[in-house]
Amino acid sequence: MSTSNGQWYPPEWPDRIRALTDGELRPVAPRRAATVLLLRDGADGPAVHMLRRRASMAFAGGAYAYPGGSVDPRDEREVPWAGPSRTEWAQRLGVDAAGAQAIVCAAVRETFEEAGVLLAGPAPDTVVADTTGADWEADRAALVSRELSFAELLDRRGLVLRSDLLGAWARWITPEFEPRRYDTWFFVAALPEGQRTRNASTEADRTQWIRPAAAADGYDRGELLMMPPTVATLRALRPYGSVREVLGAAGDRDLTPVLARARLVAGEIVLSWPGHDEFTKHIAPAAPEPGDPTGTPRALGADS
Repeated sequence: MSTSNGQWYPPEWPDRIRALTDGELRPVAPRRAATVLLLRDGADGPAVHMLRRRASMAFAGGAYAYPGGSVDPRDEREVPWAGPSRTEWAQRLGVDAAGAQAIVCAAVRETFEEAGVLLAGPAPDTVVADTTGADWEADRAALVSRELSFAELLDRRGLVLRSDLLGAWARWITPEFEPRRYDTWFFVAALPEGQRTRNASTEADRTQWIRPAAAADGYDRGELLMMPPTVATLRALRPYGSVREVLGAAGDRDLTPVLARARLVAGEIVLSWPGHDEFTKHIAPAAPEPGDPTGTPRALGADS
C-alpha cells in the first residue's frame, strides 16, 4: 500500500477493480451490518471509542474502527423495546420494520459484544449501570459464540432495549469489487453513566478513547490506518463541542448510502466515493514487463 495518509488500500484492489469493469467479476450481495460511535465528554470536547483490528483479520486488518458487525438473523426476533417505534426506525433507515429492528439490535448487541457496553435497562427510562462481573462476561461470551440470542439475553435479565439512546449518523456500502461486502449503518451513542468500555473483542488488539480531530489528524499523518467511512465519520464529528450536540444533530444527518465507484478512463482506473473527494484514487497500468505487452496495474495513491 502506497499512500500519503493512512487510507486502507489492499494491494489486490486494482486486479479486482479491472475484473469488475471488464465484466469478469460478479459483485457479492452485501450483508447488513451496524456499527456504533460510542462517545463521552472530555475537557476538550467529545471523545470516541475506537478499536484496532488485528493485523491477521481478513477484512481491514490493522485498521482502526468502531465496535460493530453483521446482523444476526435472530436480531429480527421481537424484543422489549423503548424509544422510537420500529416503524419510525424503518423510515429513518430506509428499510422495512423487521429490518430496522434487526439493524438496531445488531448495533446494541455488537457494542456489548465488542466493548462491554449495553444500551438497555430494566425500564424504558433506565439503563444498566454495570456490565462487569463473571455472570455478565458469561452472557457476553454466549452472545459471541451464538449460543445465546440477543432476545434471549434481554429476556433472561428482564431488560428493555433503549433504541432512543442511538442516533443514526451515516450509511456506507462496501465497494462492489470487495469479496466481503457490508451495507453498514453508523450510529452515535453516549457511553451510559456507570458503564465503562473494555477490549472485549477477539478481533481487536487494542482500544482507546480519542478525540475525533486527533484521530483524523493521525490518519492524515499516516500514523493510523483507517477505511474511508471511519475517516469520514470522524471528520463529521469535529464541529461538535459535546456529546449532547452530536446526538442532537443525528436526526438531520443524510443517510443516503455511500458506494464507491470505479471507472476506466483511458486505461486508468479512477476510484471514487461520491461526496468524499479526498478518497479518490487513480490506478494506472505499470510499465509492461519484457514479453508482457499489457502491463499490470499499479496504485498511484490518493489524488484529490
